[in-house]
Amino acid sequence: MSLGAQYQHSGVEKVKRNVGGRASSGLNLSHLLALATRPSWLAGTLLLGLAVICQLGAISVAPLMVVQPLGVVALLLTTMLNARASGIQPTKRSWIAIAACVGGIAVFVALAAQHATKRAVTNEDVLLILAILLAVTIILLSVWILLRRRLAALFYVSAAGILYGFVATLAKVLIDRLQEGRVDEFLALCGGSLVVAAALGGYFVQSAYSSGPPDLVVAGLTVVDPLVAVVLAMAVLGELSGVPLWTLVIFVGAGSLAIWGVIALARHHPVVARDSEQPTTAESGADAHTGRG
Repeated sequence: MSLGAQYQHSGVEKVKRNVGGRASSGLNLSHLLALATRPSWLAGTLLLGLAVICQLGAISVAPLMVVQPLGVVALLLTTMLNARASGIQPTKRSWIAIAACVGGIAVFVALAAQHATKRAVTNEDVLLILAILLAVTIILLSVWILLRRRLAALFYVSAAGILYGFVATLAKVLIDRLQEGRVDEFLALCGGSLVVAAALGGYFVQSAYSSGPPDLVVAGLTVVDPLVAVVLAMAVLGELSGVPLWTLVIFVGAGSLAIWGVIALARHHPVVARDSEQPTTAESGADAHTGRG
């Protein structure tokens, strides 16, 4: 996942320089077509595909809320890879934010491993997950359409993480049903919804790469994704039924710490700070035209 994120970010950066456009507006069709010709982006996509295969293998033998948070390990490696590639070292504030992300998720994993259980997913559970996914998708698309030109990397990262949390949950449902031999219309409905959510989440990820550094993107995915998956596992799949109240309180505290880490990294990352100080292409052109540059 770390290497895939780094290579995809490199490909998106090259395409953005060649094709142009506002980073906050997300990628357009020209960007997406150009990405398909970038070797670095294709290599990153292949590596991320391998990561997904490993993830699916893990959730086939373990509760979802144990597997999903472990991806936060990728954040540390991505931070080091990006520092080496960009020549910009993380600041003290960045490391504090990363520590909050990793620490919060680590507590999640430790508690989930002790208390998570597995039960059969009913058809009503599937419909509830899909209904929530539909509502969330409508909200995210509405925000993107209305505020597209003012959105920052944090929106794209959060949107992708939310959708990927549903993707992981639906994948868990699909795998469990296939293992149980339950092939029906609900299986097809889950599969179709998974593909749509994954495609939209993938678009938001690539747009996040165009407006933020790869370690910020990975931070959002490895925190928001598992938090959404864990909430769904707790509230719908019943993987954390019958736990004491103090455990839930710690879960909320750990999740809040991890979310704070993502927001802090988005604010204090040295690459984000550097880019925010640079004028946009349009502004630079206007300055040059008027002689104010």
